[in-house]
Amino acid sequence: MGTGVSRRSVLKGSVVGTAAVALGAKASAAPAGSVDIESPLIFHSPEFDPFCDELPSLPMLFGSEITLTAQVGTHVFHRDFPSSPALSYSSAEFGGGYLGPTVEAHSDEPIMLTFENNLAGHPLAADMDMTLHGMQADFRANPPTSLHLHGGVTSPESDGNPELLVRPGQAAMHHFSHGQEAAHLWYHDHAMGITRLNVYAGLIGNYLIRDEFDTGKLGNPLGLPAEEFEIPLILQEKIFTPAGAQNGRSTILIPEGSWEGGAVGDVGLVNGKIWPELAVARGLYRFRVVNASSASVWNLHFSNMMTFWVIGNDAGMLDAPVGVSAFRCAPGERYDLLVDFTGLSEGSTVELRNDEAPPLPAAVIGEVTMPLFCRFRGDARRGFTGGVPARLRGGRLQRDVLAPLEQPTVTRTVTVSQQLELRNPPAQMTLNNLTFSTTDVERPRQGTVEQWNIVNTTPDPHPIHLHLVNFRILGRTPMRTLDYLIRHPQPVIGNKWTPSPDGFEAGPMIAPAPWEAGMKDTVRVDGGTVTRIIVRFPTADELGFDPDAKFDRLPSAVMTGGGMTGGDQEQGSGYHGVSHDGVSNTGQLQGYVWHCHLLDHEDHDMMLPYRIVP
Repeated sequence: MGTGVSRRSVLKGSVVGTAAVALGAKASAAPAGSVDIESPLIFHSPEFDPFCDELPSLPMLFGSEITLTAQVGTHVFHRDFPSSPALSYSSAEFGGGYLGPTVEAHSDEPIMLTFENNLAGHPLAADMDMTLHGMQADFRANPPTSLHLHGGVTSPESDGNPELLVRPGQAAMHHFSHGQEAAHLWYHDHAMGITRLNVYAGLIGNYLIRDEFDTGKLGNPLGLPAEEFEIPLILQEKIFTPAGAQNGRSTILIPEGSWEGGAVGDVGLVNGKIWPELAVARGLYRFRVVNASSASVWNLHFSNMMTFWVIGNDAGMLDAPVGVSAFRCAPGERYDLLVDFTGLSEGSTVELRNDEAPPLPAAVIGEVTMPLFCRFRGDARRGFTGGVPARLRGGRLQRDVLAPLEQPTVTRTVTVSQQLELRNPPAQMTLNNLTFSTTDVERPRQGTVEQWNIVNTTPDPHPIHLHLVNFRILGRTPMRTLDYLIRHPQPVIGNKWTPSPDGFEAGPMIAPAPWEAGMKDTVRVDGGTVTRIIVRFPTADELGFDPDAKFDRLPSAVMTGGGMTGGDQEQGSGYHGVSHDGVSNTGQLQGYVWHCHLLDHEDHDMMLPYRIVP
């Protein structure tokens, strides 16, 4: 292909680039021909030539009644390798294979989404760890699912609770009221104990909410690129087997069928293709980016270090575009970008890259920075010629500017930690030093404003996601973590541990980056810091539903040969009784969850229920 670059040579540049950054140089200036270093402790993908495949355009799905079906199929991840097993959300308009269609909805216009589980086995069944909380003996052959609309203001029975498992042959009805402004949400699996494997295998889709300002049409009041110039980008990283199939393992140190703690990939994917290329017209583009990886925070930038603009994040628009040359994006976060390709001449290219090193545990066994996602090639077409808007809020035909931070009436300390165990791997991730089965959960009151001080005693970043609510980031304060741990020794897991971080500061609080302003649902909590967020917990009257309502643990319908039936699902569904750890599969659930969005951590056991009480 002329000037193609192999996976190994891309990683060589990454190793040199990381060293260059440490010495104060730009990673993009790294010379070629560096020493090829590959750790024998980790699995490595085969050689993939980059830029062989066109960046896929994911299909769009509209309507007030939608059906999505989780299914096993096959997908071609790269031109030079055969199709291999994968999971997808299919619909009448999208046959599936990998990922799911982009759902487009409108603010305050409800959708009834029927979610069906039609999985017959699982491509990563051998990687399921049957010792994790909630796992059951038949999950390998009959994997459950639970669809979660990430960022949605959603009633508890439709939120995709990890214990509301939809088994093969079952379906669940989700009512999404969309009582929120235009935003980039995404939907993905949330099943207890196997979220990491279901999402990694392909159960991911975009979900765009529009309103009268951000219409998604050319000529919209905000003056933004739209239609063919607005492109959702699902970013992932993976390890592939020598045959080009998805590999759920990263290291030989952990036996097959055991939880690993977080795997960093060595190959970048965008919309399901390995290192694809997109031909772009000369003009402005809008990219809706989601970090859908299992474990990695990325520092995203273009290879020429050009300026681009962040115009929104998780829950909607910023007040005004923020010009950046790079920004950090953690798993679960979404960012709304404007990129100007006017100066990209025909045939010239620029790459979307990453230069953030992997977390320490991954680096210790030899994992290196995954440096590349995709390439953009200029063509002769004339694109969107409108400029970058001066403002996005506060002007004519715009929403009001973001309100000042509210004053909290409650301050709550929560902790992010890990303890060593006599197992392989020798760690368990926890929130508040508790496991998911605890009854000692947070109970904020409806209508109150709280400050959550999220104390991270680990050296690694953890993206923390709260279901239902949005929040604002107050700031991050470095901590004297060792002094904190000496003064407040961490007890055995299962005993709540939330000592105040006051008095253990190692410096002043650092304000959030300008591109982190606005309403968010996922926050990057850096290692050795306390991250403070301001959360308002809405009332039932404001929501139009009771956020503390109880709901049945069983899904709402069963698929039959002639469609779906409602009612009592215990007859013939195979979904009742008691799991291996004594947790009942019947009865009722209540509330929402908050968790780390490093999916391996979420599965064991960095996720807790919480309730928003009257």
